[in-house]
Amino acid sequence: MTLYINCCVRRESRTDRLAKAVLKKLGDEYTELKLYDKKISPLNSETLNYRTSLIENGDYGNKMFDLSKQFAAADKIVISAPYWDLSFPAPLKTYIENIYVTGIVSEYGANGSPIGLCKAKALYYVTTAGGPYEPAYSYGYIENLAKNFFGIPETFLIKAEMLDIAGNDAEKILGSAIKQVLESEIK
Repeated sequence: MTLYINCCVRRESRTDRLAKAVLKKLGDEYTELKLYDKKISPLNSETLNYRTSLIENGDYGNKMFDLSKQFAAADKIVISAPYWDLSFPAPLKTYIENIYVTGIVSEYGANGSPIGLCKAKALYYVTTAGGPYEPAYSYGYIENLAKNFFGIPETFLIKAEMLDIAGNDAEKILGSAIKQVLESEIK
């Protein structure tokens, strides 16, 4: 199962259009999780303490772990997140905070090193940017989590940038990125 984590707020999102090309190229059926529709809340003192007690007791049956289990069970993961303010929209960080559950997506070895428990062999991070794209605080963060904490060995960045620069043809740039995806070796 491919999990499509959609962090696009706009109905006519260019990032979502590019992500749909990736999903088409992958050819698999997918489950779409629209983060803006889910209204996932950040952890607070009460929910964090409750979650910690469940984890300490090995009780992973609570519904608060459903998103974490879904993420860990996915064969492939596609994340679509527009490039906002040098990163990604806040709902994606909140989602990550909620799914990062020791015992489901990762565990820690005897020496304290993280060991990823996720099934996915690849994660595709899809983004669009109105100006130049700098991956350090968006894709770079996701790539680090995927490879070093979740156990997902391959990550791919798919992007279209410079879309809102005066004189640039946004549709042409986006169309070119979509064409490149559809002609690529992505699998």
